[in-house]
Amino acid sequence: MTRPRTLLRLAGVAAASFTAYVVLLAAGGALDLARRLAGTHRPAYAFRGRVLRLWARSMIRLLGVRVEASGTPPSGSFFLVSNHLGYLDVIVFASQVPCVFVARGDLARWPVAGRLCRSAGTVFIDRTNKRAIPRAIAQVEQVLADGAGVVVFPEGTSSAGEGVLPFRPSLLDIPARGGIPVSWAAVSYERTPGVPPPHLTVCWWGGMPFGSHALRLLGLREIRATVAWGDAPLVERDRKILAGRLHEAVDRRFRPVVSGSGLLGGEEAR
Repeated sequence: MTRPRTLLRLAGVAAASFTAYVVLLAAGGALDLARRLAGTHRPAYAFRGRVLRLWARSMIRLLGVRVEASGTPPSGSFFLVSNHLGYLDVIVFASQVPCVFVARGDLARWPVAGRLCRSAGTVFIDRTNKRAIPRAIAQVEQVLADGAGVVVFPEGTSSAGEGVLPFRPSLLDIPARGGIPVSWAAVSYERTPGVPPPHLTVCWWGGMPFGSHALRLLGLREIRATVAWGDAPLVERDRKILAGRLHEAVDRRFRPVVSGSGLLGGEEAR
């Protein structure tokens, strides 16, 4: 890790995030108020998605991330699913398309990231509380009705990138019930010569402490991300069948970050 690079990037990330937070809080709040006065109680999700995209693009430049994308991303109002390797996935996808994310409930309580996510319209869901799922589904429906895109990570957790974990079908009830086409994509990270392997420095999984992991990521000279956009959206009325079809499609396009042996040690883990 290069300390000057880490400190400079940390300052840049803080400044860009604070600016985005102020814009989302002020302008987003003003738009929400205007809508309520006009009789519309749906938040301005599409506006928040556009601001989030600008923030993510600044993060991409600050962190030295090179994104190689193939295929055509969805536009307008869309429902997208992808595999999940860590918090950098959010920045990568938000830099590509204006969108709102569905995230785990405990993220809302994080001191800094939680506030930014809430101001960006993130839909939080506590997967351990079945009563919270209908509320999250209702919020996602509001996002789609506002003309914004929704990104869901149906694995329910992040991984080291050895493969794609099974998809949980709960949130897929929305497109299944409504016959909504579901877009899909596969995200991955490639090893850069002279840089530690991405499953240890970019992917955030297992019991990795967030603070030390983030500082290590900030010190990387370069990060190579790949996004493979799906060929065509999938439509299926049964959410479990839909989850299986989407998993198969994402897994087919996914580029493994690490092999099983690399997770335990050996050349790839050094």
